[in-house]
Amino acid sequence: MSTVPDPSVRTATVTLRYWAAARHAAGTDSDAVEVTGPIPLSELLATARAAHEGRRFADVLACCSVMVGDRPVTTDDPTTVLVQPGQSVEFLPPFAGG
Repeated sequence: MSTVPDPSVRTATVTLRYWAAARHAAGTDSDAVEVTGPIPLSELLATARAAHEGRRFADVLACCSVMVGDRPVTTDDPTTVLVQPGQSVEFLPPFAGG
């Protein structure tokens, strides 16, 4: 049984961007996630892990610094961080060098 989309529900995109080792482990530099409103960062993390199954990606993601827009959120509880439609989430692994 198929459902008819509700025209009153508008979707927007949250862009997940992967840098350096995260990009390599994901095999892409970004993913677009369709949302219908604000979404907890924890759900976006779960979506990213599901899209790029494999221990390497999960391990890299676990050590990444995370920014929502231009705000670092690494120390915040991801269940309490709301990402707004249209925002981007950046996953930044530790970098070597100086």
